[in-house]
Amino acid sequence: MLTRSTLLAYFSCLATSFGLFTNAYAAEELPALSVMAQETANQRPATTYETPTSNLEFDPRVDMQVRNMTEAQGDLTIRGGTFENTGVQVGSATLLDPQTGHYTTELPIAPEMLSEPKILTGSDNALRGFNSNTGTVSYSWSKITPGGSLTIGGGDHNLNFQRIHHALTGAYGDSKDWTWGAEIEGSRSESDGTIPYGDHAFDRTSGRIQLLGPDSQTDLFAGYQDKLYGWPAMYTANLANHEYEDLITRLFYLNHLQNYGNESSWEISSYYRRNYDLYKNKTSGYVGDHETKVSAVALLGRHEINQNVYINYGANVVGDKIDSIPLGNKFVSRNYYKLSILPEYISETNDGKTVTYQLGASWDDSNRDDSKISLISKIGVSKINKSGLKDEFYLSFSESSQVAGYGAIGGTASNPYFVGYTNLNRGVSKNLELGYSSNHENWKLSSAIFNRWDQDIFDWVYKSDLTRKVNHADIDTFGIETIASFSFEKIETILSYSYFKKDADYGRPDIVGSFYALNYPEHRATLGLIWNIIDSLEVRFDNEWREQYQNPLRTGPDSAFNSHLAASYYPAIFNDLELFLAYDKPWDEDFQDIPGTPGRGDQFSFGATYSW
Repeated sequence: MLTRSTLLAYFSCLATSFGLFTNAYAAEELPALSVMAQETANQRPATTYETPTSNLEFDPRVDMQVRNMTEAQGDLTIRGGTFENTGVQVGSATLLDPQTGHYTTELPIAPEMLSEPKILTGSDNALRGFNSNTGTVSYSWSKITPGGSLTIGGGDHNLNFQRIHHALTGAYGDSKDWTWGAEIEGSRSESDGTIPYGDHAFDRTSGRIQLLGPDSQTDLFAGYQDKLYGWPAMYTANLANHEYEDLITRLFYLNHLQNYGNESSWEISSYYRRNYDLYKNKTSGYVGDHETKVSAVALLGRHEINQNVYINYGANVVGDKIDSIPLGNKFVSRNYYKLSILPEYISETNDGKTVTYQLGASWDDSNRDDSKISLISKIGVSKINKSGLKDEFYLSFSESSQVAGYGAIGGTASNPYFVGYTNLNRGVSKNLELGYSSNHENWKLSSAIFNRWDQDIFDWVYKSDLTRKVNHADIDTFGIETIASFSFEKIETILSYSYFKKDADYGRPDIVGSFYALNYPEHRATLGLIWNIIDSLEVRFDNEWREQYQNPLRTGPDSAFNSHLAASYYPAIFNDLELFLAYDKPWDEDFQDIPGTPGRGDQFSFGATYSW
């Protein structure tokens, strides 16, 4: 039986054997463990074209709660949190969805343009994140690589998809140190869906230009995406309702990264995001029409004062506006501000350990809400192991805060489906975390144990009439995460286990259940495998097992086993051709990711990619 005292004793033994509390530094972001620099075996989905969020549902560091499919409407959560307190960051700026947070993952960006995601938690999230209490999924702009690809595919349920991507680079003028790059892609997909009323039609166009110097990178990006999809009981938890959404997202982004000195750098990002959401309940005739506009400037940096002292810092200025038909907002625009500073001191011990101390704070404010000052602190120890790589241990305590979106704060009692509450307070989270990681040539291990205290956060709950109502909650979350990866001669694998336990207080006895904050796996395990059988044939398996916290609205099982199987064949006579096939959810589980909302069915797809 897993208990808190057992797990704390385990980590205490590790700390003692490691010589902790003569300390050093370890990054609190959950690391990229796979030797392939990815956390899942598959990156191409079986149901549509590739997106930055494809196959995140098998990523052990996050939990995707899916309507229709991940690329349609996926609620991204970290460590038992909710989609509303999880952020998505590109460069130094968090892409705010001020309506509900459901559309945070609407990224009209080709995956080639971004790095593999980092998962920021604890003090890293408190420093770098914005309006996201539990964690942030952070992407960087990649360096443009010349070349391109054309993909054509299809599958059952009348699925068909096409994708083209091309990039160019060249010398900038007569300079040997400066280069320019240009990149563009177009993607589309449609199908009848894996269950009735689950059809979709997607298209995306994105492009960027890049200027790359010896110590800098500048990116100018523009992207457009239109997604139409349906799903029964998508939000209402009533299977008789056939619900549809049409999401149109426009994103314009300017990013500059500058390195200077030995270990100093800063990154500034500016974006304009316009997201249009048309929701229709075709059974009842209810229509929700929303458009949000967000403009933001964000700065993140690290400045070396000397080889022992550094200053980590960040700043955000964000303005948004919502135009919404059904919401009776008390206000329709808001300005946000955040400043964070985290001084860092590093020392070396006589036995070869590196010790790092961090102590700082962040300040959050808006023109509609009270301000909040939050503590950020961390202490850690690292040393070089026999493999020549780092073993790290850290202990951190951090605070963060966020304000509610317009869907929660602007809903009215007359809304038949989504009842908001205009007097929601700023939510505050406190996170205490102890973590350990060990890196070796052929294997890696990362473990963390944490306790998070959420006060006055907001959650969507329901009473016996099943109407969604927003409500304050105080929630105590205890968790443990362990992730390991291994590399053999022809096989790479990554496996994980996580355990979460929550104690929640909603302050009222008439609440029957929770749609989001109490929709979490008490136990979850993942296994990813990449097997290069021969030089021209590769197979990939992603698997997830979970035991979900019981929810009275969920019909069907509380446990699920989900898989994604894929294979790629590279014909010897065509060096640049890949033939692929994939099978998603082969076991066709009835598990409901969202309580009361049916899960997707199985999908088989195949296709070809030609690269140049």
